[in-house]
Order: sequence, then C-alpha cells, then structure tokens
Amino acid sequence: MPRRNPARERARERARQRKKAHHPDAFRCVSCRLDVPMIAPGTAHRNHCPHCLTSLHVDHRIPGDRRAACRGRMAALSITVRPDGEWLIIHHCQSCDELSANRIAGDDNALALLRIAMRPLSAPRLPLPAWAG
Repeated sequence: MPRRNPARERARERARQRKKAHHPDAFRCVSCRLDVPMIAPGTAHRNHCPHCLTSLHVDHRIPGDRRAACRGRMAALSITVRPDGEWLIIHHCQSCDELSANRIAGDDNALALLRIAMRPLSAPRLPLPAWAG
C-alpha cells in the first residue's frame, strides 16, 4: 500500500477549490491575475483584461470564434481609431508575433488606454541621418 503524502493531498485540495471558484462567466487575467467578467459594455466578445489590457491569443479570424491554437499572451501594443471615432487596441502575441485589433470596452482602464496612446509622443525622436540636417 502506498504511503500517504499530506502535502500532496493539500495541494490537490487547493487546486480543486480554485477550479470551483472559477466562474464560467469570467476568466482570470494572465498578467495581473484579476477575475474579469465576460460581459463587457460596448462589446459582445471580451478578450482582454480591463485593468492591464492584456489578452490571450484565442480568436483566429472572427471575434469570438475562439479557434486560435496559439493561446499565447498578447500585450497591448498601440491604439488606433476608426473613422467613426471608435478606439481599438492593437495586441501583439508574444508567442507567434501576430497582431490583432480589439475593440475597447466601456469599463477599460482609461489611464492605461491613454498611456498606450501617448507612447509615440513620449518616445525619443527617431535618429535622423547625417545628411538630413
């Protein structure tokens, strides 16, 4: 008969408790570890954390299809604006280098969005060639 390992049993019990605590209508952010509700104002398919704007590479071609095989972490790289004024977050996959555009949600952290939008203005100027003057 195998010997019992109390530490292993406690670890298994903690893992079971974490699975029970996870709600199907929410996901845990891979970056800041906050529980994020799937329902978001302004978008039908939430796929990024409203606090840190980090996402997972889950959608392949259509928002909400959840068919991407990569499942890598996607960092918020930039902001773009549609002609109608809607903001989109440009995410960069850390695993496969793919770029994707995702609509912002109404509860996204406004300060985090502005920090990303201001990056080009705060970065040092690109070096100019000597002949440019």
